[in-house]
This record gives sequence, C-alpha cells and structure tokens, in this order.
Amino acid sequence: MIEERLTNSLKRINFIFRNEIIVTNCIKSYEGFSLLGESFGSFEKGKNYKLKLFSAIAFIEKEILKIASTDKCDNIDVQRYAIEERDDVKLIKRANNFFLNKIKEFKRFMEIEITKKSKPKIDFDRYNSYTSNIIDSRLLKLLKLSMAELSLEDERKLTNSEKFLYKYLYNLIKTWRNFF
Repeated sequence: MIEERLTNSLKRINFIFRNEIIVTNCIKSYEGFSLLGESFGSFEKGKNYKLKLFSAIAFIEKEILKIASTDKCDNIDVQRYAIEERDDVKLIKRANNFFLNKIKEFKRFMEIEITKKSKPKIDFDRYNSYTSNIIDSRLLKLLKLSMAELSLEDERKLTNSEKFLYKYLYNLIKTWRNFF
C-alpha cells in the first residue's frame, strides 16, 4: 500500500539523518570501547566530539556526552521555528534538509532531561506543542501549494473517483504527520 511505502520512505530518511554527524560535549570522562572493529571513545570531560547521531545516543543516555549548544534543539529552538513558520505565509526553506527529523529525534533528549529533572515537564509539553504547530503549519502550506488551483467550487465538481483519491491522499498525509 502507499501508506506503507510512505512510512518506509520516512523511516529511511530518518535512518539517513541518524547517520548525520553531530557535535557533542563530554560531561563525564570515559575510556571508551571497540565493537566490531569500530572504536567509541575515549572521551575527556570538557572536550567536543563529532559523532554520528546513532552512536552518540547511547553516550548521551548514559550521561557521558551531551549535545553541544551548536547542534541542540530544545523547546526554545522549536518555539522559534514555530513562530517563524506561523509568521511567514510561505513555506520556509531550512538550512537543514532534515529539519523535521532533527525535531523528531531530539525529542528523546528532552525526555532524558525531564527524567533527570534538569528541565521541568512543561518544557517537554511545550516542545510537543510547538512541534505540532510546525507540522500543522508546514503541512497547511504544502497543501496550499499543491492545491493552489483548486477552489471550493472546483472541489464540489470532483467525481466520485476524484473524491476517493482526495480521501486517499488525506490518509497519506495523516501517516506522514503522525510519523513526526
């Protein structure tokens, strides 16, 4: 089905993002280890390290590394993105083509901060709310772009098969939206 293909494509894109290099900062020295010929560490407290996101996640969860301020994406950043999206009627081109994936993946780091009680739960609630605002705003802009020629009157003129297609597309968009 198309929904499955869309979900699989979104997962592949997310996999590509998780292989992107991020900058981390060591908060607790660690000797490191080797696994299947690849070394992870050693890490010295206070130094920055570039790692693939999927590798960094385990060290972040174990409180050895944290995302460097240059790469962070917390509720304040997501709020700024949401305001920019709200205030600009046109679709905004982001410097990072994995912008939505970053928000999706960095949500786990907010969860870690909440669990450690280094951030209040309200920040996580805000993160989720701003993320929804961004998704909805960008989705609306995409729909407007793709249906610029379609008026309400034209919509009423759709055949049954066209209405079916429209409903089918709605389900695809719902799958995409739920992914993020």
